Amino acid sequence: MFNRSTTRVKLSAAAIWVGGGFVLLWKAWELLWQAMTIRSGDVLPWAAFMLGIVVGIFKARLLFAHVCKKNLQRIEFLSKPKMWHCYRPRFFVFLVLMIVAGILLSAWSQDRYAMLICVAILDLSVGVALLASSYVFWKH
Repeated sequence: MFNRSTTRVKLSAAAIWVGGGFVLLWKAWELLWQAMTIRSGDVLPWAAFMLGIVVGIFKARLLFAHVCKKNLQRIEFLSKPKMWHCYRPRFFVFLVLMIVAGILLSAWSQDRYAMLICVAILDLSVGVALLASSYVFWKH
């Protein structure tokens, strides 16, 4: 009844991966914008932006692309794939924990310039890593 083709399950995995990347990019931009309003004219938010991109590219190449490949191989060998098989259950637990941690970090960073910069770098680097490593999904 709920069986899907492996192609659809892979597309679901890619959609979650890319969607998370775009959400984190948007969130990072909002945090950097808040930092710029606290100290207008300061160069640090722009330096943080560049650092987040560079770190994200390294994360994509060294870690995230490998995770994508492993997940696609796992999906390929599913005998009766279901839509929720796009990731393992522990991934979804980890995802919920990361969302909660991100919400808490963003809330704690409000009106704290240094914290805004740090959380923005973290969000931006993970968002860039997700989007940059998504090429693995599109290759397959």
